[in-house]
Amino acid sequence: MFRGDERYNRNPNDVHKTSSFKLPIQKDRTGGYKIPSNTTIFTCFTSDFFIEEADEWRKEVYQMMKERSDCHFFMTTKRIDRFPISLPEDWGEGYPNVTIAVTIENQRQADLRLPLYTQLPIQHKCILLEPLLERVDVRKYLDPIEELVVGGESGPEARPCDYAWVLDLRDQAMEKGINFTFKQTGANFIKDGKSYHLDRRFHATQAKKAQIDLFIKRLAYQNEESV
Repeated sequence: MFRGDERYNRNPNDVHKTSSFKLPIQKDRTGGYKIPSNTTIFTCFTSDFFIEEADEWRKEVYQMMKERSDCHFFMTTKRIDRFPISLPEDWGEGYPNVTIAVTIENQRQADLRLPLYTQLPIQHKCILLEPLLERVDVRKYLDPIEELVVGGESGPEARPCDYAWVLDLRDQAMEKGINFTFKQTGANFIKDGKSYHLDRRFHATQAKKAQIDLFIKRLAYQNEESV
């Protein structure tokens, strides 16, 4: 995120509504929504949905999610402790068209964030272990989880990601019968004790070549166009 903002001369610490903030409910000249039904809308992926500066706007987003119940909204956060703030009164056990994923990078953050996350009223839950910085055991947190997504760190100073850690998480997902996605290797990838320094354009393709993804459960946002 920070590298992307630097490329476009943007200040990553400037939190504001973008020009596409209301795109999910905007309509075309015929009166139909510009974003078609059955689209997965990846929400706030260059920031954090629960960031403090966005508290005053969050109810607007929940209202758009409710209006566009024909689409699926997917978001990630490190601030899962702030989940109750600005939550709509009719949230109940969660909107069925919303996935809120939590990101963790090591065992310490897993043990801090996941005990809270697993108890929250969210219908669709996903854990993103990205960037994966060490071997992590999440077995005791997986009962309400639909998918594990794993990836290494990008950038010139990327910390190593060991393929053995990735395979161990795949085993954990398999034990619980949930989906697993190896999203990317990262720039500093270790396999069988050998280090590989990979250009960013190969991170996802090399992960795909490993052919270790598991598709056990049908996810609400699978096989849908992303915007």
